Amino acid sequence: MEISGAIDYQADVEAILAAEKLPVSDLPASLDNFLVAKLDDRIAGTAGLEVYGEYGLLRSLAVEPASRGNGIAGELLKGVEELAQGKRVKTLYLLTETAPGYFSRKGYLTIGRANVPAEVQQSSEFSFVCPQSAIVMMKNLSA
Repeated sequence: MEISGAIDYQADVEAILAAEKLPVSDLPASLDNFLVAKLDDRIAGTAGLEVYGEYGLLRSLAVEPASRGNGIAGELLKGVEELAQGKRVKTLYLLTETAPGYFSRKGYLTIGRANVPAEVQQSSEFSFVCPQSAIVMMKNLSA
């Protein structure tokens, strides 16, 4: 498995996200802060980062069903966390409806929406893409 930048894989990223019923309408025009996982010469997963000063939003973490169980999600998560640290992000936030247990095992804590910085709350993910019922989680990257 290889983790790399997603700039040249827009169609693959959109296909994986759509298959997992994750939003694609608000994807940036350039996937500069997105990663893909390549497995057996195909794109098997993706994850992205939105940067808001010292805060980051992990978004669009998805692995195609046929490739699950190979540690791809963990490698993508690690890659996004490293990307965030390289951009001086101190705290990473995410919204999830399906994987709070997974993220909890990776060191993320469940918090209330009111505890999320305004910069992150104004993102499309928080504002209108993800439902209010989504669980909000965060991880301090500077510890």
